[in-house]
Amino acid sequence: MRPSGNQSSIPPELLDKLDKRLGRLHARQRLGIETDHEVRVFGGGLNFFHIENWYSAPWVIRLALQLTGLYGRARRNAERVEIRENPVRLRRLPKSFGGFTILQISDMHVEMNEGAMRRLIELLPGLAYDLCVLTGDFRARTFGPFDAMLEGLAQVRSHLNGSVYGVLGNHDTVRMVPGLEEMGIRMLLNESVPIERGDGRIHLAGIDDAHYFRVDNIEKAAASVPPNECCILLSHTPEIYRQAAHAGVDLLLGGHTHGGQICLPGSFPITLDSHLPRWMGSGAWSYHDMAGYTSVGVGSSILPVRLNCPPEITLHRLECT
Repeated sequence: MRPSGNQSSIPPELLDKLDKRLGRLHARQRLGIETDHEVRVFGGGLNFFHIENWYSAPWVIRLALQLTGLYGRARRNAERVEIRENPVRLRRLPKSFGGFTILQISDMHVEMNEGAMRRLIELLPGLAYDLCVLTGDFRARTFGPFDAMLEGLAQVRSHLNGSVYGVLGNHDTVRMVPGLEEMGIRMLLNESVPIERGDGRIHLAGIDDAHYFRVDNIEKAAASVPPNECCILLSHTPEIYRQAAHAGVDLLLGGHTHGGQICLPGSFPITLDSHLPRWMGSGAWSYHDMAGYTSVGVGSSILPVRLNCPPEITLHRLECT
């Protein structure tokens, strides 16, 4: 069914929940942009030609890989999730947080990546970490139902220990928020929370999607963060690296790029679908006084295939300078 172009089809109880949780303006902006997006997808328009919304894209990519004899290998690669470790030195990190470890899981696209989700669930029990963050793109498509995603994500969540925080990506609808939080994932939507350890404190902030929906607000997210205290920012896309660095963020954790997903030999990405330098497209990087990390993601987009770019989950170990 084609969307109506307004929010009248959204159950009143959901609207009420989102208004209370996000604030009326943020909720209505996000829902309105989502509805406009779905109208363009279903009715044509410029966004229809984005590769993620092109209905023939999976068929074309699959055929190309089959013709080159790489399809089977690419499918197997998409399920070979690796554990990466990233030591990070932060100038303003309290001494009590030395060795504090953050598990980052990004770009799951849950319902399309069953093999990768099975492998993720196998890996999780053997990991030691203090906090888990999910940096967006829970859903496979950029529109449509998300019940299958919530069901699959609930299985992953049951294997995660301790506190879990998340942000939405450009594939995600704000209508997911109640379901995500009901399973114990605290969503940060232009918000921050203090994290305490011993006599020290850091701040974990998160912004709404800055890639497509553009309802991110770093100023609001960091409003309660004192200027001399350590701030870690979650953003689905690292494209806001300039704004984050000049806002005094110490560490930016993002994803979105998939590291290119299908890369040339040497892990050289054909495209990152992002407005940022290629050296920020995957792994650790820095910009001015801010450290950053771009996860290549645990799932895959469009098709569950990868070449020269293995999927990952990342353990960030924080250390004092």
